[in-house]
Amino acid sequence: MDPDLEIDIITELDLVNTTIGVTQVSGLHNASKAFLFQDVEREIHAAPDVSEKLIQLLRNKSEFTFLAILKQRALTSGVILSIREQEHSYFELESSGLRDEIRYQYRFNGKSRTEVFPYRMADWQWHKIALSLSASHLLLHVDCNRIYERVIDPPETNLTPGSNLWLGQRNRKHGFFKGIIQDVKVIFMPNGYIAQCPNLNRTCPTCSDFLSLVQGIMDLQELLAKMTAKLNYAETRLSQLENCHCEKTCQVNGVIYLDKDSWVEDDHCRNCTCKSGVVECRRMSCPPLNCSPDALPVHVADQCCRVCRPKCIYGGKVLAEGQRILTKTCRECRNGVLVKVTETCPPLNCSEKDHILPENQCCGVCRGHNFCAEGHRCGENSECKNWNTKATCECKNGYVSAQGDSAYCEETSLNLTGYLLNGTIC
Repeated sequence: MDPDLEIDIITELDLVNTTIGVTQVSGLHNASKAFLFQDVEREIHAAPDVSEKLIQLLRNKSEFTFLAILKQRALTSGVILSIREQEHSYFELESSGLRDEIRYQYRFNGKSRTEVFPYRMADWQWHKIALSLSASHLLLHVDCNRIYERVIDPPETNLTPGSNLWLGQRNRKHGFFKGIIQDVKVIFMPNGYIAQCPNLNRTCPTCSDFLSLVQGIMDLQELLAKMTAKLNYAETRLSQLENCHCEKTCQVNGVIYLDKDSWVEDDHCRNCTCKSGVVECRRMSCPPLNCSPDALPVHVADQCCRVCRPKCIYGGKVLAEGQRILTKTCRECRNGVLVKVTETCPPLNCSEKDHILPENQCCGVCRGHNFCAEGHRCGENSECKNWNTKATCECKNGYVSAQGDSAYCEETSLNLTGYLLNGTIC
């Protein structure tokens, strides 16, 4: 038993053999002290600190049990225990041998209440008594037998300061108990009578337990109502969202495109579309070229497809638009005419024997020059390859040149599906 949940009245009163009006005698058992109460000139009550301790333990308690073992002289009446403030009894248990009854007095809403239980204890025999209270539920056990069970008004447990505890009498002048008292205790827990009668198994919840269960159910019902309200609100919001038009966007090079937006890629050779957050691009289809004999197909800036431009001929060599040839001066083919251009060539950091002249250029470079690094344009399905004097585009595995131009390649199956943006390998 937790010592904080019980108070041993005889121990707290510190009764000894020299206490006036009582004598220590043999009890029902030898594990604790027993005292014979016989004289009427006695004042067996608690010191102020003990009374205050009991007041604090009882405060706001809805469940407690009073226990005692006693042997009462026949045909006598007397108070076993009384907790009172002046003339008001908060708790008083009395055994009457004249009426053969047990009386329990308490207070409810400032008024006195009395419960009477017909039973004879004044027979000079040992008896165990246990009075248990759980809110408005009262149980009376005698000799470990449940003899009464009642529903009463809930007793007041908020005792006023100055209340006092008396053992074996009501006050200084009245209610003197005559007999032996042993093991007087107050237990602050449900079914405290089990402390006196361990063989009494608990089969049903106490009234206080039941009230706690009811309160728990009410709390759950309140929580359920709140959760239902929140769920209804969420369903309302969801129904509103179902009427909204939500789009997934695409972001390319820092630019955000809405769903179904289309644009032309930077190389001007792919049409791209944003479809549900995915960018799909398709290479533009170039029409076949049928250039005249005096023209050649060439790439023009800001255009994806090649166009026919006049060619130039010098010393039997054919030059396309934009190509250069070094004679005494540097000349470039423009609109079918070789035009002199002025170009300052950078110094070369190699020996003269390693100087080479790239095709269709006027400035020399060192052997092993990386022509691809000069921005040679190849499509996403082709890759740039360096040669001794030039760079060319070659299709990757599984692709063929589109209309004879290896700068732009397509799948061999010609099944051009949507794809994500990829980089060109050089």
